[in-house]
Amino acid sequence: MPARAALPKSPTPISPTPVIPMMDRDRRSCIATASAMYAIRSMGIAIAMSGSIGIQADEFQPSEPPSKAAPEIDFARQVQPILAKRCFACHGPDKAEGGLKFVDQESAYAETDSGEHAIVPGDIEASVMIARITTDDEYEKMPPEGDPVTSEEVEILKSWIASGAAWRNHWAFEPMKDPQPPVVADAVWNKNPIDAFVFDSLAHAGLSPNFPADRHDLIRRACYDLTGLPPTAAQVQAFVTDDDPLAFERLVDELLESPQYGQRWGRHWLDLVRYAETNSFERDNPKPNAWKYRDYVIDAFNNDKPYDQFVREQLAGDELANVTKESLIATGYYRLGIWDDEPADPLQARFDEIDDIITTTSQAFLGLTINCARCHDHKIDPIPQTDYYSMVAFLADVTSYATRSDGTSNNQIDVTGNEANRGHQQCDTDLQQIQAKMLEIEQIGIAKMSGPDQRATEGKPRARQKILNKNLKECLDADQWETYQELIVSRDAVQQRRKSLPPRETVMGLARCDATPDQTFVLFRGNPHSPADPVEPAYPAIFGDAPPVLPPVAESAKSAGRRRVLAEWMTRDDNRLTARVMANRLWQFHFGRGIVRSSNNFGQLGTPPTHPLLLDWLAQRLIDGDWKLKSMHRLIMTSRVYQMSSASTDEGQSVDPDNNLFWRFDPRRLSAEEVRDSILAANGSLNVELGGPSFYPRMSAEVLAGQSRPGSGWGDSTEDQLNRRSVYIHVKRSLLTPLLTAFDFPDPDLTCEERFTTLQPGQALSLLNSDFVQEQSDILAGSIGADEWKTNADNEEIVRRTVRAVLQRESSADEIAAGGRLIVELQEKHELSRDRAVGLYCLSVMNWNEFLFVD
Repeated sequence: MPARAALPKSPTPISPTPVIPMMDRDRRSCIATASAMYAIRSMGIAIAMSGSIGIQADEFQPSEPPSKAAPEIDFARQVQPILAKRCFACHGPDKAEGGLKFVDQESAYAETDSGEHAIVPGDIEASVMIARITTDDEYEKMPPEGDPVTSEEVEILKSWIASGAAWRNHWAFEPMKDPQPPVVADAVWNKNPIDAFVFDSLAHAGLSPNFPADRHDLIRRACYDLTGLPPTAAQVQAFVTDDDPLAFERLVDELLESPQYGQRWGRHWLDLVRYAETNSFERDNPKPNAWKYRDYVIDAFNNDKPYDQFVREQLAGDELANVTKESLIATGYYRLGIWDDEPADPLQARFDEIDDIITTTSQAFLGLTINCARCHDHKIDPIPQTDYYSMVAFLADVTSYATRSDGTSNNQIDVTGNEANRGHQQCDTDLQQIQAKMLEIEQIGIAKMSGPDQRATEGKPRARQKILNKNLKECLDADQWETYQELIVSRDAVQQRRKSLPPRETVMGLARCDATPDQTFVLFRGNPHSPADPVEPAYPAIFGDAPPVLPPVAESAKSAGRRRVLAEWMTRDDNRLTARVMANRLWQFHFGRGIVRSSNNFGQLGTPPTHPLLLDWLAQRLIDGDWKLKSMHRLIMTSRVYQMSSASTDEGQSVDPDNNLFWRFDPRRLSAEEVRDSILAANGSLNVELGGPSFYPRMSAEVLAGQSRPGSGWGDSTEDQLNRRSVYIHVKRSLLTPLLTAFDFPDPDLTCEERFTTLQPGQALSLLNSDFVQEQSDILAGSIGADEWKTNADNEEIVRRTVRAVLQRESSADEIAAGGRLIVELQEKHELSRDRAVGLYCLSVMNWNEFLFVD
């Protein structure tokens, strides 16, 4: 693959960005137990499927270069998937035909009902499994149904048995270690431990790390990485000419202190917790105050809230020793999922709602697919069905999202301040008393009305009030009517008094919980109508931890107190997954993929870590740093690994084409939000205001018509609000913003560990033809002062200013010449006005690969 330097800075004017078709894959595979991640291999030219280089977890020391004569078999990555795929149907968690199971070492090596051994370590001939998968006898051959074991798989199993059939515990289920960074030959690569770990693995593979990135690429990389926005041309120039060795460290610190940091990194978290502001299903009604959870997340990142506290607040913010408005907003986490307001089977819908929470909680926080054990024992990982329902028991006090028939809500918490709350409560009391007296008088009058009028007052409030307005006075005596009028005056006075009070404030979260939830049962095949054995809250068995000690529940308790126990266990320093998972996510969002690529699945069908030592070292540093994230950003970004060039080399491509060993920095395409925000930043119209209700981008009538109720639930925002950052766009599940979806905005129904990165025609069409981009290109032309440059003699300055605004650099002589020719051709050949020609030139620059990709 050619190096970046070989690619032109700009394509042919006005031509679309080179694209390839989107590969046929399901967006919902964000939750799959193993997924092939995609990495951009060049500037808009191609996408290559990434693999992984496994390093045995139990070694946890830099290994010697592998022997070509006898490659070591990786049990977790090579053998276990074969057993799961070919054998589990008859010899797995649910069945043990012939007395044989391949789910653990003891069962797999045991004597079968026939007195034979399927696996005899070190003895291929005595291992009956090999004979049964290679025989030509159709009555003896295994598996009896489905695809046979391939010859390649047979050789893997033979090699594994011959080498001793080691059945290693999966690396992620072992306690974390705190390895010492290696000492490497190149002294400058010993200064940052991250560099030492990576250099060591490269040296064992016979590779050298790439040279440093140039300063222009580096500042652009850092700004997009931490803020999701490009630097200005002035910032780039200042950094490029700053010869202070600490210039980059200062830049990182400045970016971390920018409010835009939380907007960028908060969006990563919102992907994980399936953030949206509506319920999905046919009506897709709004979730009131969902945006306050989004703002809580952004503020948490900006304020460098410790990650362990961040987790505890979301899982148990209403049960902590110090409950605050902020911690109550955090429990909005439980209310983000889809919710069916009219289910055919309410009990099934209730357990589906719980399953959505368990899926998100186990994958986002622990990197485990506990949800796979809902209907049966996990097919791959040692997670029995009882573990799933023990998790259900932990969350049993979490009520459904629903609003109750009496009008009270399970999802809206009143957090009004004490003084204002007392005022509102007094108004409520006064109104209740007044309305009770009014109702008493109304019933006296209604009793004297005709039968049809009486029945009408029993219907809708509006119909009742219409009858009262028409007939009530005639049905009351003078004293009763006078009293009724006085009550109306009193009612209006109370309502006026309420208006003078600070408004009530509500937030979305766990407004109501069940402090004494019903017994939890394992459900036979996941059927809520078929309860089986009872279970109590318990941690997953693979952790080997003692049973939880649950707090006693007082009569006045508002919740069961179980979620706090779960949250505290999850954030213990010795929890073997929480810190690993978050350290891996930090690496992923800095480098484009994690040390474990399947960042939501650290289980046996996930991808093994490419650098297990480094992963554990990073996890320990996260804990040692009081779970603060900003210090981890500094540590990672000040490494030489992070600051390497993205240029390709023949040596690197031949030995490690997928860059598993991080011999270079992977270039990447801008995310959906970065594309939109960068367009607004280029023309100077971006509104970087923090927080507040979401805004509604303008949608075409054709897009709005795609809903079950066309146009319903889509508001109209002001011009200033329309230019806010994309993280503040209203996320309606049935009406996602087209420009964002073209650039792989995730499906918000499910947790998304990593966004797909596609290159497909819809992206070029959106950037060339959408009303939004067309409008912004005209604004860009105005922002560079194009109206001041009226003749073709001025085209050189127009090109210079446009390239400087969009790409934060000076234009080349070829770009100036090509840009000038394009503007002239659009005017003379296509008979466009000069303003339109300049606007189209600006549009073309926003379609260059250099604008869409970060090196």
